[in-house]
Amino acid sequence: MLGLLGEAGRLATFITRVKLAALTPWVFFGETLKQCIRIGYFSLPVVGLTAIFTGAALALNIFVGGSRFNAEQFVPNIVVLGITRELGPVLAALMLAGRVSAGIAAEVGTMKVTEQIDALHTLSTSPFQYLYAPRFWAAVLTLPILVLIADIIGVYGGYLVATGTLDFNGNLYIKNTMDYVTGGDVIGGLIKAAVFGGVVALMGCYHGQNCQGGASGVGRAATLAVVSSAVLIFFSNFLMTTLFTRIGL
Repeated sequence: MLGLLGEAGRLATFITRVKLAALTPWVFFGETLKQCIRIGYFSLPVVGLTAIFTGAALALNIFVGGSRFNAEQFVPNIVVLGITRELGPVLAALMLAGRVSAGIAAEVGTMKVTEQIDALHTLSTSPFQYLYAPRFWAAVLTLPILVLIADIIGVYGGYLVATGTLDFNGNLYIKNTMDYVTGGDVIGGLIKAAVFGGVVALMGCYHGQNCQGGASGVGRAATLAVVSSAVLIFFSNFLMTTLFTRIGL
């Protein structure tokens, strides 16, 4: 129990210091832009492929389930709702957890074990401002953009399956989708995405910062970063879904 509380305290302290560094006027814009490209742009293919296959599979499953109650016509409504409110943000965040969080942990962990972070302290450069804050901002800013693109691609994946396999009328499918989705559905998903982006970056930086034991320690830090990011993504998703439901978003 003492170990658990101690770890929670170290994590809370680390997150506070990263957020304070991110809010200070001194910002490394070049490093932040570089991380935006690495985290956001290079993650677009895997997020797009995940979204289109998810939308296609979701449409098929909803059609099979709806046919048992003569409710096949609700496929476009449920697909767009499921993608924008839940599956788009969560799956995009999980893809970033596997690709970005592990990469950040391995990169920072390697710098830790090779004493490059100690060299930053020697040069009077804070790693929280130079290393962690740019990655935090990049993940928070780019993941909502990725999720918005994933929403469009995911809905299009459902459209392709519905019109190509399930004999839906294309114009009617699009009309039902546009009539059913609301701004609150999209905004709620984008808010979740921003939170998930912060979680992914913070977990990668935290486990990389606490890396010990050479090459094996770097691998362990990358694994812990992915696992902790995934768990916190699901936990924060539940909390935000509960909150959005109560406030009517």
